Amino acid sequence: MIEDDCVSNVIPLPNVYSKIMTKVIEYWKKHSEEGVSKDMLMDFDKAFVKVHHSILHALILAANFLNDKEILDMMCQEVADRIKGKTPEEICKEFDIKNDFTPEEEDEICKENGWAFE
Repeated sequence: MIEDDCVSNVIPLPNVYSKIMTKVIEYWKKHSEEGVSKDMLMDFDKAFVKVHHSILHALILAANFLNDKEILDMMCQEVADRIKGKTPEEICKEFDIKNDFTPEEEDEICKENGWAFE
């Protein structure tokens, strides 16, 4: 992929923003450091996932694009933890999800999928 006469140090990652790639590299560096205890990594990981939902979403997309199963699993677990035990309204508030259904459309969906609201 890289030719001998290539003078650029840039590797294009069209699906990953530089701010997000910086976080991914921070994760990789921490997890590859010598002498880092399991407890230290657990603390690092706990802090790493405590980000705004938009960054969380971008990290999921980046991990998927970069095929990093470890980060992807950790981020998806964070999403699951954030929605666990919450009502749909609370989930929408947590992730800034706007309802674009009319009240009539909502009623129709509830009727068609009544089992989901039991």
